Amino acid sequence: MASGSIPNSPVAAAFRHIQWDPLSSLRLTPQETALLRMAETNPIEYTLGDARDATMYVRVLLKLLAEASFNVSGHVARIGEECNENRALDALDADPLGVVTHYAIAKLHTILTTLGSPWAVENGVSVGNVFYAGMEGDLIEQWKSLLRVISKGKGDAYAQRSAAYCLAQILLAACPSQRGSRATTNGTAARIPSYASAIEPLEALTAWIISQLKSSNAVTVGTTVPSMMTLMGATEGRQIFAASGGIKYLSRQLRQREKKQSPGSPAASGTERRANSSVQQLYELAFCLWCLTYELNNYADVRADFAKDGLPVMALVELVSSAPREKVVRVALAALRNLAICSADVHPEPDAARIDAKVFLGEMIACGLMKAIGLLRDRQFTDPDIVDDVDFLHAKLADNFKDMTRWEVYQNEVETGQLQWGSTHTEAFFKENAKMMEGKDGDFGMVKILISLLTSKDEDIAAIACFDLGEFCRYYPNGRQIAKRLGGKELAMTLIEHDNPELQRHALQCVSKMLVQNWEFVK
Repeated sequence: MASGSIPNSPVAAAFRHIQWDPLSSLRLTPQETALLRMAETNPIEYTLGDARDATMYVRVLLKLLAEASFNVSGHVARIGEECNENRALDALDADPLGVVTHYAIAKLHTILTTLGSPWAVENGVSVGNVFYAGMEGDLIEQWKSLLRVISKGKGDAYAQRSAAYCLAQILLAACPSQRGSRATTNGTAARIPSYASAIEPLEALTAWIISQLKSSNAVTVGTTVPSMMTLMGATEGRQIFAASGGIKYLSRQLRQREKKQSPGSPAASGTERRANSSVQQLYELAFCLWCLTYELNNYADVRADFAKDGLPVMALVELVSSAPREKVVRVALAALRNLAICSADVHPEPDAARIDAKVFLGEMIACGLMKAIGLLRDRQFTDPDIVDDVDFLHAKLADNFKDMTRWEVYQNEVETGQLQWGSTHTEAFFKENAKMMEGKDGDFGMVKILISLLTSKDEDIAAIACFDLGEFCRYYPNGRQIAKRLGGKELAMTLIEHDNPELQRHALQCVSKMLVQNWEFVK
């Protein structure tokens, strides 16, 4: 994740005016105050070049966070745009500890950026040397002050977003998949951080990210994006995120953000800057979901999460269908391609139904990806990867569709909730397949799903569900009683007075089919 994704603090202009001596609540020692002043007057490389100074400096900054975050008034947290020097000085007077919190986070961010530069490699300085200590390379205890800012940021978007990003960068260095060669150009070996000491912090950070993803507020979700994208760079980060239920909440966010981009929505009719910002967030969330698809072959649980409720596939297909920007389409297609080729052979599901590419291709067909891919084939794209992915998915979907029976196509549609008028929603289809609605266990699971779809906010889906439920009543023995017993009649009756005349008509016919023995005589 590029460091440019973290904006400047809105009160950055006040940083050089901070007076440390009057801030007694920070409990700084004379040595710590002297180190802060020295770091201000010298290039950051000078401070980091001395191992003892570097370690002490980050501990002092984390101490500032620990002490300041207990007493923040909230004035700085409410400042959304970057201040000029006069306004920043007013903020320093009103909320000095709020400014100190931003100062410490900004300095930590600068340190981590420098530790990721060629200078750090040449001089044998690393995140492991600075943020991990002892012979075992354990994460320093002061990391918890970052978590405190993240968890109790009182609506301070800059502090939460930047502290989470800094913590993610620190923890990423401990992931075994990220270690590579620890040799440096000056011949010294960088300290190998202990992954065991980073597991609990990784889980805590991931839990916070997922709690933020449950929000419908774009700003709240935005605080997670840099740290989430950072964690997606390591297989360990992806695994913990998936194991914490992140795939579901990420997919939900993609659907919410995509809907707000549709024509006529507030986001779509707002300023160009706001629209571009929303598309960028859509891209970043889709990027994270794409990264997670690289764990499909490694973990049965990840495949199960991608298959659950058809939500991830649905979100990706909607992105491809709406095509908000080429970069969003590219990453959504790349994720769908990984789903279309995943295998359960290396890590099969223990005592569970097999989930592999065939399952996901069926979901893609049910969600209407074939039509969307057909439209994309007629467009001109500058990115050759998009063209390659479109052609690949077109061939895969066509092959899979040929192998599917009409019932399997219908079953996928119903189970994903993406009903579309077609040959599987006809009198002839139900005359032939009504018996299949029983299900393997005889629990009429398909009928239950149809009844639940009567409450869909998509009026076309609700209308199709009405039609299908009515046809089931006609062609399944005792189907009328089964549908009524499962609550279908009551829900269908609520739609009879719906504002949409087409939905109203199908609801009326559905109820009539439940009540009338010989429907064909009264059509």
